[in-house]
Amino acid sequence: MELDDRKITILKAIIKNYMDTGEPVGSRTISKYTESKWSSATIRNEMSDLEEMGYIIQPHTSAGRIPSDKGYRFYVDQIMEEKELQVTELQELMIQRVDRLELVLKQLAKLLANNTNYAALISAPQYHHNKLKFIQLSRVDTYKLLIVTVVEGNIIKNTMVTIHEEIEDEELLNLNILLNSSLNGLTIEEINLGVISSLKEQAGNHSQVVDLVLNEVADAIKADEDDLQIYTSGATNIFKYPELSDGEKASQLLGTLEHTELLQDLISDVNESEENSGIQVYIGDETPVQAMKDCSVVTANYELGEGIRGTIGIIGPKRMDYEKVLKTLKTLMTQLDATFKKDER
Repeated sequence: MELDDRKITILKAIIKNYMDTGEPVGSRTISKYTESKWSSATIRNEMSDLEEMGYIIQPHTSAGRIPSDKGYRFYVDQIMEEKELQVTELQELMIQRVDRLELVLKQLAKLLANNTNYAALISAPQYHHNKLKFIQLSRVDTYKLLIVTVVEGNIIKNTMVTIHEEIEDEELLNLNILLNSSLNGLTIEEINLGVISSLKEQAGNHSQVVDLVLNEVADAIKADEDDLQIYTSGATNIFKYPELSDGEKASQLLGTLEHTELLQDLISDVNESEENSGIQVYIGDETPVQAMKDCSVVTANYELGEGIRGTIGIIGPKRMDYEKVLKTLKTLMTQLDATFKKDER
């Protein structure tokens, strides 16, 4: 006999129900649990086959069935395969979206610079207040685990860690269930001492593994903040304005625009306040970037979804055409919103 789709469905239902209740599972329970059109007799026949094949056992003559070690092994291998496929699909989707996003942002920065005759910048969106979506622990060998962490925005991080104790298959399955049921949907701020203490207590002898996983979760959630992409255009437009084209001033300003890591102070300042979702104007000394003290900088945050935010900026002389710049920024923010909402449908 082989495991066909119906047997697999019934086996999974038995395992999930037993994991939820700790009680042997009967055919009537499975009929309700799977919401299938199979009769109790059909389910009983399939359960008999599964028992004969060694995937489930009957602890008492009149009792329902519970999973065997072979049943647990099948379940673990199956869900790990399914989750690995999901992660692969997410990675492929993100590669496509990142490529498209980078192209769109570069084009918009160029458009912004051409329309205003000033320098322009656009930062790639960051996922503020990331929530954890999924954790998967997979054994590579006896003392090595692969930790796959997926956070809001489908950011995926794979990490190999070394552990100092052996973990049985069933224990690894229980750790996966414990971590996902306890942490999914939480931000890094919500994973507090109470949550951590409870996790360690429930993990028992494997509390060290919980520590390793929590470190990787924190790194994955914060990773986006440390890898900010900023696209610039129109840097040479500053030579059109005598007050900015002085050799030393122009050199410093061009250097800042060419080395985007220097612009992170500006982006960080814009994002410091949750209220800064509208347009801001920095004039002269108000800007946090030293090389822009003779400029005006107009910025605005755009949003592509809940918590997913980036920054648009225009850098020009203090005598810039503020009315035109504000109008251009508002139009661009609307275009960004429309482009990506359409893309998600």
